[in-house]
Amino acid sequence: MDDLSAFAKHLREKLLTGRKALAHDYAETPNAPLYLTRHAALVDGVLNQLWLRMEFPPDITLAAVGGYGRGELYPGSDVDLLILLSQPEDAGLREKLSRLVGLFWDIGLEVGHSVRTVAECIEEAAGDVTIQTALLESRRLLGDAALYAAFQRAFQESFDVPAFFTAKRLEQEARYQRYQDTPYSLEPNCKESPGGLRDLHAILWIAKAAGYGNDWQALKARGLTWQDGYVQLQQCELYLQNLRIRLHLLTGRREDKLLFDHQEALAKRMGFAADADDTRRPSELLMQTYYRNAKRVTQLNTLLLQNIAVELMPAVSATIHPVNEWFQIAGDFLDVTRESVFDEHPPALLDSFWLMQQRPELRGMTARTLRALWRSRALITPAFRQAPENRRRFLSLFQSPQGVVHEFRRMNQYDILGAYLPAFGKIVGQMQHDLFHVYTVDQHILQVMRNLRRFAVEEFAHEYPYCSRLHNAFARPWTLYVAALFHDIAKGRGGDHSLLGMQDARAFCARHEVGEEDAELIVWLVGEHLNMSQVAQKQDITDPDVIAAFARRVKDARHLTALYLLTVADIRGTSPKVWNNWKAKLLEDLYRLTLRYLETDAPQEPQGIIQERQAEALRLLRYFALSDTVHERLWKQFDTVYFLRHTAEEIAWHTRALYYRIDIDKPVVKARIHPGGGLQVMAYTRDGPDLFLSMAGFFARTGYSIVDAKIHTTRHGYALDSFVLLNVADNASDRDMIAFIEAELAHRLEQGAPAEAPGSGRLSRQVRHFPITPEVHLHPDERGAQQVLSIIAADRPGLLFHIAAVLARHGVAINAARISTLGERAEDTFLIADPGSAQIASRLALEKDLLDVLQV
Repeated sequence: MDDLSAFAKHLREKLLTGRKALAHDYAETPNAPLYLTRHAALVDGVLNQLWLRMEFPPDITLAAVGGYGRGELYPGSDVDLLILLSQPEDAGLREKLSRLVGLFWDIGLEVGHSVRTVAECIEEAAGDVTIQTALLESRRLLGDAALYAAFQRAFQESFDVPAFFTAKRLEQEARYQRYQDTPYSLEPNCKESPGGLRDLHAILWIAKAAGYGNDWQALKARGLTWQDGYVQLQQCELYLQNLRIRLHLLTGRREDKLLFDHQEALAKRMGFAADADDTRRPSELLMQTYYRNAKRVTQLNTLLLQNIAVELMPAVSATIHPVNEWFQIAGDFLDVTRESVFDEHPPALLDSFWLMQQRPELRGMTARTLRALWRSRALITPAFRQAPENRRRFLSLFQSPQGVVHEFRRMNQYDILGAYLPAFGKIVGQMQHDLFHVYTVDQHILQVMRNLRRFAVEEFAHEYPYCSRLHNAFARPWTLYVAALFHDIAKGRGGDHSLLGMQDARAFCARHEVGEEDAELIVWLVGEHLNMSQVAQKQDITDPDVIAAFARRVKDARHLTALYLLTVADIRGTSPKVWNNWKAKLLEDLYRLTLRYLETDAPQEPQGIIQERQAEALRLLRYFALSDTVHERLWKQFDTVYFLRHTAEEIAWHTRALYYRIDIDKPVVKARIHPGGGLQVMAYTRDGPDLFLSMAGFFARTGYSIVDAKIHTTRHGYALDSFVLLNVADNASDRDMIAFIEAELAHRLEQGAPAEAPGSGRLSRQVRHFPITPEVHLHPDERGAQQVLSIIAADRPGLLFHIAAVLARHGVAINAARISTLGERAEDTFLIADPGSAQIASRLALEKDLLDVLQV
């Protein structure tokens, strides 16, 4: 080992010892700014010793750039260096610098370096705003001071501040797009995501380039921010610094994403713990704090960049059009007539959003209007909320023909909505690890409002034409938006959020003098907003008794239509993965069947329904040139339950496939594209044990998930099972899979092959880190003829097969199944033969075995 290698080993030990001491001191007394500056100073010392030991020529400068140049160094961050040359390097210097870089890594430094002359720095910076930004924060460590001063002069002389401002704004927009333009992702990047450290850095970079100062104090002194903004900038930056330091120390590397893997441990390290009255996990409390901080950062970023833009690039005086004493139109923006408007006339706070609704041609609010809004939030006091004028204005925001969602989002962005409705303020930034919501509660609520409003907009009528027609014919649709605002407002309080939300909605309607009929509808919708989804996805909606019970609950067509529209908007607002064509069809079918029931003076008896379906099936069969008697032999083998569970179209499909194969020995399998998406498969074979289990395994191995199953045994001992399948593997198109499924499944059934379990696959990280407690419930159906088995569990590959295996082992006959997947959460319902009250012990054993197999 040569002297330099031995010296590098010594420096490595010094660096490790120093970093351990820093981590220990930080754990004892967390102080982010002190940690960052001491870590940078530690690395400064190591680099200085190595540079001096290698005896570089005196006309070379070693400089820190980027965050390290700023004098801040996180535990896992790269050390960015510039080696500044007075002239291009020769072969000897190149070899020496190569040795230097190798020693950096030997010491344990992850270095990003560049070797350039002054001219090369200026040339590279001119073509790359990232390089320009890194050089903006340079700091000389060692070497030629005169050369470094020459570099700084040349760099400043070449700097085009307005162009830099524009480039950084565009860079921020591109960065936002990479992170879906939201601070509220489930696993945000605390450095790069909207609301992360980069948003604060961008402000300081532009301010420094413009000569406005290097820190928040300097921006305050220049009038670009105010005392409250100054304090919040410091608080937000300190929070993110501490979060990032702890994340790096926890993972032992440069990790900036708040992955599920780290959230729980990070929450505990940061002191989060749920108290006895709080049902949320520490990780949920951590993330709510993060989201609220991120929201505040995006607010401050918007305000300060607008303020800097006004100072840096004064616009040509815009034409002013007075609106009233408090507002004017400045160009394409709403402007306050003076910054004291809201102090003088607090109701103007809500008026500003109402005016934005009335004038859709406006592009936004001026910088001083946003600044005045931000500073006036505290004016929304209990007295403000009680003022009749303010209550009327707030209610009118729901009733505007345009701009409803835009302005409610703007009110939420600047904390006006949470100030006016304190209950809403409590759920801002609240995330739920329930395996299917991917938005915070406040963002989900606004997403539901957005989905409802899209039903009213002609440009989006093609998305859900039926919902659009219903919405446009619905009197006073603003009641739906109020219900949407309150439907999840009580999340996280403990107890039934629907019932608690009803109380909030009832109080709101009373305070805002909503008419009795509209208030009743709003409160009812909040209480019932989960019911239609549960009936559609968990019950057999071809059963007349199910429709009758649901119709009694909704009472009339107006309540039904309102609940249908809210339900569609709600499910679509949980996660892009949750909504699909199958759910859309289930809900529309339930709506149409219930509406028909409500509009019928005398609801049909089961026998009348059967006769009607049979007549419709015969009509469909005539399209295929089949005789009027072709069905007779087959239908004699079907009982009443078959005709009640299947639609007329399904009965006709089965009849076409089976009328000449009634007693066939070989299994018959037919598949087709289902109108709700996916495939519909029919299997007809002699009845035998474990048929459902065998077919569940086959479909899972083929890449399909069962979402609906109807299991029927004919009078002469044949199984006629129908399935609706969704392609989860996406290996091939549904149409391409039809022939394979028909041939392969028929072959397996004919061979009597034993059931084969699908591959176990991998659990999602979300399920691994936020498991839900499985639930099993067994209770009689409304007629007491069968048992309803309800299962809730974290979804995973092969789950249905393992459930079916337990049922088969206990000899349980499945008559029907509804398989519902909400993101990573499975909610399955099975209609099974009643095992009888004499078998209580076996029922308990069944429930225990199911719970065992549901555990992740």
